[in-house]
Amino acid sequence: MNATRFSNFAAACIGFVLAGAACAAEPRRVPDTMAQRVLACTGCHGKEGRATPAGYFPRIAGKPAGYLYNQLVNFRDGRRNYPLMVYLVEYLTDDYLREIARHFASLDLPYAPPQISGISPPIAQRGEELVRRGDRARNIPACAECHGENLAGVNPYVPGLLGLSRDYIYGQLGFWKNGERRALAPDCMAKIAAQLTPADVDAVSAWLAGQTIPSGAKPGSGFGGPLPLECGSIRK
Repeated sequence: MNATRFSNFAAACIGFVLAGAACAAEPRRVPDTMAQRVLACTGCHGKEGRATPAGYFPRIAGKPAGYLYNQLVNFRDGRRNYPLMVYLVEYLTDDYLREIARHFASLDLPYAPPQISGISPPIAQRGEELVRRGDRARNIPACAECHGENLAGVNPYVPGLLGLSRDYIYGQLGFWKNGERRALAPDCMAKIAAQLTPADVDAVSAWLAGQTIPSGAKPGSGFGGPLPLECGSIRK
């Protein structure tokens, strides 16, 4: 290499080194906000926690903060088992999980249109009966007794049931039935799910997934009467 070419090569190398040093000295600044921190959540749960068309990841935006906190703790403490969720929360403190829960609970965002279920009238009728009135002969309370008359949930611990996919609802009721999903004792949902037949689960899931979400639907502030069962996740 002649002197001129070496000089040019050396100058280029120095330029690259200086450019690298400048980049190292001025790293890309990322805003330290909760919205930025929870991007790992929205990768599965959809933009701002609105859910995704695939249906297997539920909407978390606007859910009651106490409910979201309980679920994060359940994943961390082994009452729920989904590897990705466990990985994300297994080392997080109670206080930080509360911050995450409050963030998503504060989001007031529109719902996507309901799924077109195409279910037969008898299945739809059975689903609505179980959701609205339950089945007293089999000790199955109505979903609306705990989840609110408008099925939008009750603050701070009871989630809404609308805006969820048929597959997600069906899967979660199945997890309750086989013990893969648990909650603090007494586990009221485990008791209810144990009474449901596969046909009941299908009917409830299909009917709920096909409902239009009322405009402005939000979790209520209290229950319409005494709860049908004691629930460990509802703290008095």
